[in-house]
Amino acid sequence: MQAREWLVLSRLPGVGSRELAAIAEHSPAWPQGWLAALPGEAATALRLWLDHPARSPVTTTLEADQAWLAADSARHLLHVGHPAWPDLLGQIADPPPVLWALGDLEALSPPRLAVVGTRRPTREGLGNAAAFARELASRGWCLVSGMALGIDGAAQQAALEAGGRSVAVLGCGVDLVYPPRHHRLYRRLQAPGGLLLSEHPPATRARPGFFPRRNRIVTGLSLGVLVVEAAEKSGSLVSARLATEQGREVFVLPGSIHNPQARGCLQLIRDGAVLVREIDDILAELTQWRALPDAGSASPVSAESASPPSADPLLRWLSGSPTPVDALVGLSGLGIAECQRRLLELELEGLATQAVGGWVRLPSPPGA
Repeated sequence: MQAREWLVLSRLPGVGSRELAAIAEHSPAWPQGWLAALPGEAATALRLWLDHPARSPVTTTLEADQAWLAADSARHLLHVGHPAWPDLLGQIADPPPVLWALGDLEALSPPRLAVVGTRRPTREGLGNAAAFARELASRGWCLVSGMALGIDGAAQQAALEAGGRSVAVLGCGVDLVYPPRHHRLYRRLQAPGGLLLSEHPPATRARPGFFPRRNRIVTGLSLGVLVVEAAEKSGSLVSARLATEQGREVFVLPGSIHNPQARGCLQLIRDGAVLVREIDDILAELTQWRALPDAGSASPVSAESASPPSADPLLRWLSGSPTPVDALVGLSGLGIAECQRRLLELELEGLATQAVGGWVRLPSPPGA
């Protein structure tokens, strides 16, 4: 389906992201398959829009949405089937039907790690967040967070200042600055290397209930989440729980037993999260990403460096463990469309196949 159809579905009353995701899994035909699968109120609204668009409130909303997107080339609507749609979101229980985007879509290309923490950090916590963010940027990773005060914003600012990439998932529309104190970071995230995302349409104001829902996208976009500082009752613990439910790795910086902002971290470690002292502790757990070149030396993989020599260079990054397409884009240096084309060719040649969670390499045929 195209952006227009996804926009309509996202605006229908009486249906949420979890229901839309469950229906989309069956790839219903547009529009009849969707009309049959949608709950009553949503199906009625869709039928009215299809048969009598001038009488449908969806039409007015749709026209406003399309006008907002057309006003600036940095504005995008991401959906399943869009070249920049993050495949990792397909692994979570209730992915957003669409993501409103403002900024540089190339920020989604590298492998991503979420960094979260308290809004009231210690000086040491701020320093650790910035240091880890700079190191992640130097290793070619994209840092994902929620642009919140404290650890989140400090980490994102440090990654961008180091020449890296960062994605902020907002609990309001991407055209609004929240929290207002982060207006400079907000502007920087619209420059090359930065990206603002939200499941909420433009002009949607922040509400308390939006932030826990926002966290599922922060962790869902990422291969893992690093908790820098967190109190015993903290939104960062919600992010850690969501990451665990989504099958993501949870990494934690330890802290003093006398520091209230470290008690949540100590609790996570006690419950089985990975204790982290340095970046290599993270990469050691994410074994398929250890070969990622530093950002300063990263370049597209050449055919001469691939193994075997006659094979597609993407084979270098494939193994028996599933690797998502968006991660392969970051590892290989290829564009999204080119990466998908080459993967299809490898599948036709019997060298790779798609599995749950990404692509895997198949054993070479005899005599190859």
